Amino acid sequence: MKKNKPYCEPFCIQQGYNFEVHHVSYSDNDPYSCFMHFHEVHELIVFEKIEGTFFYNQGESSLQDYDMVFTPALETHDFELSSRQKSWHIIQFLPSFLADNGLASAESFFKYGMHLRLNACDSKDIHRVVTWLHESYRRDPYSDKSQSLLRLLLTWLAESASPLKSPHTEAIQNSSSYAKLEPVVNLFRHQKSVELSLNEAAAMCCLSPSYFSRLFKSVFRYNYSEYSIRHRLYSAARMLSQSEFSITDISYELNFSSPSHFIALFKKQFGVTPKKYKTTIKERLL
Repeated sequence: MKKNKPYCEPFCIQQGYNFEVHHVSYSDNDPYSCFMHFHEVHELIVFEKIEGTFFYNQGESSLQDYDMVFTPALETHDFELSSRQKSWHIIQFLPSFLADNGLASAESFFKYGMHLRLNACDSKDIHRVVTWLHESYRRDPYSDKSQSLLRLLLTWLAESASPLKSPHTEAIQNSSSYAKLEPVVNLFRHQKSVELSLNEAAAMCCLSPSYFSRLFKSVFRYNYSEYSIRHRLYSAARMLSQSEFSITDISYELNFSSPSHFIALFKKQFGVTPKKYKTTIKERLL
């Protein structure tokens, strides 16, 4: 099987919205890249065509067509997918959506990262609801229909779905390893570019550089310096897809040494230049 880097689309919920839903599709051999990362929102991905591996708090799990994966806010996750055609709906919603809508059972269910696989009948129904949700969202995210369909989807999954692996009893953000790294993790949460050296990051966490390095890689699957670069490139992809900043502006905003250096790193990571990415990313969003 030929490996190809998957790329988690750099969505973030627009100001004033409590959820977003998008449809994403890739043809065979389309360039695609990802790295271990986290969001400040809950994320549910409902796959149509997929083949590869999901890395999350429970370990790793093989994906197949029509599977679903859920990642709670602040939990790290990653994908490694094959080069075949792939498509999915990605639904991101504020953690407060569950409590605000009185979904106590769903709030309890959606506490941990999960890989879900339903029977054929339930899967078909869930995908139909997701399609309706996407159509309604595109018309009016705050309509009663949109809000009701999201409530229906989350309630349905909480009552009917079971994870392929039993959830760990402790979410990653409450683990001792994560807690030790939290001062630096908070920088990645709130800044598009983190410019600390390994020694400075270790000192911020009151750890030795060698221990910090081992601990960081155990959580994020990349060493600190590589993750820092990927974080800046991920931020750049988000800015390219959601703003009108020029490539030059982005390169200096994210502290790359020059626009040409930024372009070279971006192309190495994502397989296309920033300009090409900017013109094609929206074509993937139906």
